Order: sequence, then structure tokens, then C-alpha cells
Amino acid sequence: MQRRTIAPIFLVGLVLLAGCLSAPLQTTADGGADGINATNATTISTTGTGEVTADADLAVVSIAVTTTADSADEARGTVADDVAAVRAALTDAGIAEDAVQTTGFNIYPEYDYSGQERELLGYRAAHTLRVEVAPDRAGEVIDLAVGAGASEIRGVAFTLTDEKRAELREEALNRAVDSAKADADAVASASGLTVAGVHTATVGGSASPGPYPVAYAEDAARGSSGSTELSPGPVTVSATVQMVYEAESE
Repeated sequence: MQRRTIAPIFLVGLVLLAGCLSAPLQTTADGGADGINATNATTISTTGTGEVTADADLAVVSIAVTTTADSADEARGTVADDVAAVRAALTDAGIAEDAVQTTGFNIYPEYDYSGQERELLGYRAAHTLRVEVAPDRAGEVIDLAVGAGASEIRGVAFTLTDEKRAELREEALNRAVDSAKADADAVASASGLTVAGVHTATVGGSASPGPYPVAYAEDAARGSSGSTELSPGPVTVSATVQMVYEAESE
């Protein structure tokens, strides 16, 4: 009878012991190729996340010039003239030519399918431009483009230049590492250990802008009574690190 009572208790003790050895604490054996003189190394695995929020230093305005005509060539020619007028208006305002780039161009037929047979209505041509300026000039770009013949303002993104993004990401990574180290210290202290150093580090995640307002032609074109004003929101850059620390007994 005593043997039947002791065996279950012993098994329960083994299960509890296995649970105590689960992550984030791990013990691995490191030694020579022959396995002699192997030593146990305890590690603590943590994940840290860091965020940095800053004002946008770049506005990207998406402008579209569209038209319809009886022929594809006529539609192309009209769009070409209107795009040239938009580019000229932006250049005259001091916006660099390399800040205005084509992001899309297409010409396609439009049909009426209401009858038994489709009827050709004409051809539509569209030329899309991307304009990069300082955030405080985004409204001005919209006004200039619409005034020069742009058909649509498809969106305005407030984001970061590459230089600013890299700067903020470095700060976000520092905060992520600090967060991971704080967690590792807490786990080590609760386990009677101290963090001895970094075993491995893996960087994850990517810098990404936060939400930004979007403006469309019906909102942007306010006529001659006033100019377009936009209020950019903040941009958040985030970074994640996965750290593995070496730990030793206090």
C-alpha cells in the first residue's frame, strides 16, 4: 500500500520541476567535441519594444490629371498639356523638378454596356504625379496643382525623410534594448540570478509611420476664397528586439 501512495506523489514532483525550468530560463550544455568538461550555461530570453514619436518632416502629395476624348491620341495630348501646366506651376513656385515624379500613366477605352451591344463612349487617359515637399507646403501644392488643371488629389501622406527615419529608429532600438534588459534583470532577480552579458540579439519589426490625413479634390479645391490648410499628425517609429542574456548565480 505504501508503494502505491508514494509513486503518484513522486510523478507530481517531476511535473512541477519541469514547469520551473521552462522559458524564459534555459539551461544548455557547452563543451568540447568529445563532450568532456561540458559546462551548464543558463540563459534568459526576452523581447523588448521601443517607440519614438515625432513630427513629420516630409509630405507626399499624389496628384492625378485625367481626361476623356473621342480618340486615344486626343486624350493623351490633353493630359500631356495639363501635366505640363501642373509641372510648370510647381516649378515656378520653387519646387525642385526631381521632387515631382510620375507614378502612373494609362489610356483605356470606356464603354456603355446598357444596351444589347457595348458602345464605345471614348477614351480616358490618366497621369499620376508624386510630389515631395516639406509638410507646411502640402496645402500650397494642392492649390497650385488644382489651379493648373489637376483633376484629383488622391492623397497626402505625412511621413519621414530617410535620414530622420534612421535617426528615430536608432532611438527606438535603444529603448527596445533597455526594455528587454529590464525584463531580463527582473526575471534574473526573481530566480536568484544576475545577468552576465548578452548571448544573442535579433532585431525585428520595422519603422512605420502612424496614421496620416488624406485630402481629396472635393476637399482641397476651395475656390478663390481661401487656400487649403492641412494638419499633419505625428509619426511613430517602432522597433523590436529579441534578446538572449547569459545568467549566473548571485
